[in-house]
Amino acid sequence: MKTLPQELYRAEQVRELDRIAIEDRGIDGYELMARAGLAAFHTMRAHWPRARRIDILCGPGNNGGDGYVIAAQARQAGLEERVWAVAPPKSSAALQACRSYERAGGQVQDLAGLSELDADVAVDALLGTGLEREVTGHYAHAIGAINKHADRVLAIDIPSGLHADSGRVLGTAVRADATVTFIGLKLGLFTGRGPALAGQVLFDDLQVPGDIYRELKCAARRIRPDHDLLSGLTRDRDAHKGDCGRVVVIGGDHGMLGAVQMCGVAAYRSGAGLVRVVTRPEHAVAVTGNCPELLVTGSDDPVAVQRQLVGADAVAIGPGLGQGEWGRAMLASALDWTGPLIVDADALNLVAADPLPRGQWILTPHPGEAGRLLASNGGRVQSDRVAAVRELARCYHGVVVLKGAGTLVGGVDDDLWLCDRGNPGMAVGGMGDVLTGVIASLVAQGLTLPSAARLGVWLHAAAADHAAADIGEIGLMASDLYPWLSALLSELSA
Repeated sequence: MKTLPQELYRAEQVRELDRIAIEDRGIDGYELMARAGLAAFHTMRAHWPRARRIDILCGPGNNGGDGYVIAAQARQAGLEERVWAVAPPKSSAALQACRSYERAGGQVQDLAGLSELDADVAVDALLGTGLEREVTGHYAHAIGAINKHADRVLAIDIPSGLHADSGRVLGTAVRADATVTFIGLKLGLFTGRGPALAGQVLFDDLQVPGDIYRELKCAARRIRPDHDLLSGLTRDRDAHKGDCGRVVVIGGDHGMLGAVQMCGVAAYRSGAGLVRVVTRPEHAVAVTGNCPELLVTGSDDPVAVQRQLVGADAVAIGPGLGQGEWGRAMLASALDWTGPLIVDADALNLVAADPLPRGQWILTPHPGEAGRLLASNGGRVQSDRVAAVRELARCYHGVVVLKGAGTLVGGVDDDLWLCDRGNPGMAVGGMGDVLTGVIASLVAQGLTLPSAARLGVWLHAAAADHAAADIGEIGLMASDLYPWLSALLSELSA
């Protein structure tokens, strides 16, 4: 298996890459199928070397053809293989693979006769990346059998039932332990339900010429902290706090003091030189007592708050803001400021109630907040996260961070970025507040808004992965990320 590339593609783009390889570069279609099947077989053996009994469930397309190649390899290796077909092969390459397996003594059984799976490994070769409608009938029956009875599941190219572009489930989908995918990484494997259903994603380019990837632009890229992204964080040896960025964080209505405090601490831990918290007057003493490094202003006066924004390099608003009169007044003050704004939580809900295309801001919604910003709902956002990011950027003229598994970052340009770091332990209160502080800090230190959003999302998720490796995913708290934010930034900028 090859190192996962940075580029992510839509299904139609991968089909175009496949076409270029076959028609323009003269690689035989069956040869590509044979390479895919062999790569998948080696993946299966590497993951489960003691497995002896293999069930392979094949569809009629090229995905099923890969399954027949795997079956022939298993038979040749002396394993006990069973092949179940939902329908006869339709493509010439798949038919050739099926006949080759049968000539080797293999038997193909009608999937209608399948009651349960009891093999060591089940191979999902049912449906490929072209699926666009709900899974029903024999396919749904087969997917149900895999999910109910199979202890170990290898998906070929993509778990059957998962939409290759959006990561949504089309009725029902296979839950795989590992997915081996070919030619190009499919975007849907890394966002929406993809990370939960694909298991470990492995990649093989099937030895297609590397220059074919220059023929078309990818749909998205996985975020990596490369040199260009980090160049703005370099510090001279004589740097002082004024050189390292001034952040103002606004929030902390009654009962929500912790949110604004976590945001402020995260901004410091991500390198900001000065961080001021603007909160309810009655909260000022508590914030100072909990973190004396934070400068604190308690105010109910929007005009006084605007004075606190003079000289700021970035303003973050939303953590614990509330949607009452105080929160609306604070948001109005922030919106009158002309510098870069990072908007989260209740500030997003207030913006959704009175939309405006401000520009010069980063919006960081979770799916529910994104749904409100689009006058829709979280379910529709999750059904096509890529489209939601595009629409949010268009409507609000800003950089959008759509949080969730496979967080997406996009702006008004054509570039889309995806974060494949992070873990389920992040499903806990306060994580979004920390992310807002990280991004605000990076903006204040001089990164552009798109760069700060990308690096902030990656840094936040990577810190969560390190924290989870240290103490476990269950019981992970947002504040557990603080030391890892500092450590990772120091390591990256060294």
